[in-house]
Amino acid sequence: MKIKLLSIFLLATVLSIGQTGQVSGTVTDENGNLLQYTTVFIKNIDKVIYTNSHGYFNTPKLPYGNYTFQFYSLGHQQIIDSIDIDQPNIITNTVVLKSLIYNLDEFEVNQDNSNGFNVRKMRAIEGVMITQGKKSEAIALEKIDANKATNLSRQVYAKIPGLNIWESDGAGIQIGLGGRGLNPSRNSNFNTRQNGYDISADALGYPESYYSPPTEAIEEIQMIRGAASLQFGPQFGGLINFKLKEANPKKRLETIVRQTVGSFGLSNTFISLGGKNKSWTYYSYGNYKVGDDWRPNSSFDVRQGYLNIKKRFNEKSVLGIEFTKMYYLAQQPGGLTDNQFESYPDTSFRSRNWFSVDWNLAALNFDHEFNSNTKLNSRTFGLIASRKSVGYLDQINRIDPMQERNLISGDFQNIGNETRLVHLYEKNKLPWAFVVGARIYKGFSNSVQGEANNLSGPDFYFTNNTSSISSDNIETNYSFPSLNFSLFAEHIFNLTEKLSITPGLRYEYIATSANGDYRITYNDLAGNLIFDTVTNVQRENNRGFVIGGIGLNYKLSEDIEAYANYSQNYRSVNFTDMQIRNPNFRIDPILKDEIGFNSDIGIRGNIDNKFYLDASVFYLFYNNRIGTTIEVDSNLYNTYQYRTNISESRTIGLETMVEADWFKIISHENTKNKFSSFLNFAYNNAKYTSSDQTAFYGKDVELVPPIVLKTGLSIGNEHFSLSYQYSFTKEHYSDATNSTSSTNAVVGLIPDYKTMDISGKINYKKFQIEFGVNNLSNEIYFTRRATAYPGPGIIPSQPRNFYLGIQITL
Repeated sequence: MKIKLLSIFLLATVLSIGQTGQVSGTVTDENGNLLQYTTVFIKNIDKVIYTNSHGYFNTPKLPYGNYTFQFYSLGHQQIIDSIDIDQPNIITNTVVLKSLIYNLDEFEVNQDNSNGFNVRKMRAIEGVMITQGKKSEAIALEKIDANKATNLSRQVYAKIPGLNIWESDGAGIQIGLGGRGLNPSRNSNFNTRQNGYDISADALGYPESYYSPPTEAIEEIQMIRGAASLQFGPQFGGLINFKLKEANPKKRLETIVRQTVGSFGLSNTFISLGGKNKSWTYYSYGNYKVGDDWRPNSSFDVRQGYLNIKKRFNEKSVLGIEFTKMYYLAQQPGGLTDNQFESYPDTSFRSRNWFSVDWNLAALNFDHEFNSNTKLNSRTFGLIASRKSVGYLDQINRIDPMQERNLISGDFQNIGNETRLVHLYEKNKLPWAFVVGARIYKGFSNSVQGEANNLSGPDFYFTNNTSSISSDNIETNYSFPSLNFSLFAEHIFNLTEKLSITPGLRYEYIATSANGDYRITYNDLAGNLIFDTVTNVQRENNRGFVIGGIGLNYKLSEDIEAYANYSQNYRSVNFTDMQIRNPNFRIDPILKDEIGFNSDIGIRGNIDNKFYLDASVFYLFYNNRIGTTIEVDSNLYNTYQYRTNISESRTIGLETMVEADWFKIISHENTKNKFSSFLNFAYNNAKYTSSDQTAFYGKDVELVPPIVLKTGLSIGNEHFSLSYQYSFTKEHYSDATNSTSSTNAVVGLIPDYKTMDISGKINYKKFQIEFGVNNLSNEIYFTRRATAYPGPGIIPSQPRNFYLGIQITL
């Protein structure tokens, strides 16, 4: 009998030794909020894993036995638990971590891991992105006081240093951001995304964003400067990602209704619906905005809609589908000359110029968690869109003859997929991580320009209702197919508990083509047509290249770190602009691609949510920089802008953002009252360093303000907040020859300008009231000189204006 029992015991022991099991579960705080990236330490084997973005963890396979688990998240009390692994899959009860409380003398202080400011550094691993060692920012839109109805960029991006912001219309339909001396036109030097996928017209041939989501629908704006080139494409500017709001997981249906009214006939309605039902979540919004703006001939009508539906199949896999629709129609009052702006900035000399955009975006997102350390994300996205502009485009110092207008029609179609794998693992008892990914993208654009009707309304059709180049009213008809394939990888090496190195590589294959026809005509001095011919163009440009970069991060203390980065950049020629005819603007037919690099070094930190700092210096180098010069038409003797490879250029700058919460600094109490101030200062020195044309050597690079300053104060509590902001931008040039003025106002100096804004909000239960005054001191200024729409000429910014809004949450 003893022999049988011994045999059974030995057999069970042998079997147990050969068997393995996994432990999985979810970690939350005491309020049920999922705790992402919680440390899960398995003491027996000295192994560390982390919860994912949904608070879920899953261990590797472990031999049967008893294990000690330690759960720890910053700001919470740790929990130590003993778990017996005696079956293949063990699902634990939800692990609940309580908030950490310190008793300091007679004060009780709750440690809160959330950032008390409305801007933060992005995490080392943000979803499926690695941002360690890069200059990055994330703006929490719920926390800011701003005119969200008009997407007022100088308030929304107030704490992002170094941005040159164009103000093209009073509705905020299109935002224009330029960083480190790059052209702000429709964010064309940034890789602009929504929820991680492209939203621009064509990422290669026409990287301009005619669509931007309404600020009221955005949860967070994530920005990475030039170092984003390795993971998101080789653009010099970096990444802007609009992370939209999602469903409230605690409600089956939550409805938010917002209505804002303002000066110049502004009316903005925003309604969102969202919720969770079992394994399904959904979020949608609709936005309708109309107004007249402050100058004649400036009316606008904007309609937007969005739907996001997600299905969670299990703890590991989620499939989501998104669709975005935007349509807007805007009348454009045209620009002004310098004299007109000085005398009558509120006038308009164009009554027949119109602009229309129809944008349709779709995306399919798949997320899969292999375990707590490994995550796969795959996004398939597509766009069907169009933009149409009709009007009189001749120089603004010429009166509209009320004859046939000019029509530019663009159609865009693209589809792509980007797949990423993020893996965390342990080396020398330190967490290491890498991301690898691939991207394939195919685009097709068609652009037609020619003579349109002689009407005054938004009638977007060509003369004779044809877009064929065989018709003598068509000037250009081009198609622009493009193909892009990329592979990329980055790795975080934590060499010590303080020092990390993050190198990366990206391979790009780009194929762009321009296929079409353009018409060449000449008139004699009496205006009679003496030459008319059509030229066919078939042009291809295929290239492949590798770019690299490296980032460093060093923890000076628990709250402060130093960082440095070097990343190569590349920007392909924008073919879609090359044959558009405009009396004010012409383009070199043999433009070359731009190459260069971004580098920066800085220090940043957040000390107990009392003091926030991010200060850095950067160096941006361009070769074959594309810029504009002033040329004279040999036939008509008019000046026009000529876009060509100017020369090499370099930009050196300082970017500093500091914010302090004085209540928390002065008092040790855990108060919800807030009195904070911030200072955002940037200095840029941008020069052309070499050129075949001596006229450009040593000149300032255009569209680079030497100084950009924003500063402000905020006071409030959980029910009330009020913010004041002062903004200043130093004078700068709009072309590479540094012209101070021109008769048609297309080029010249952009003078100093400053603004003051006051915004606030009041919360009471389900209600929120928002109010504000923008351009408090009623400054008359402009931020840009346009070569075409919405000009040409000087585009005046809005004078003093007011807004008042109410929000109801049901």
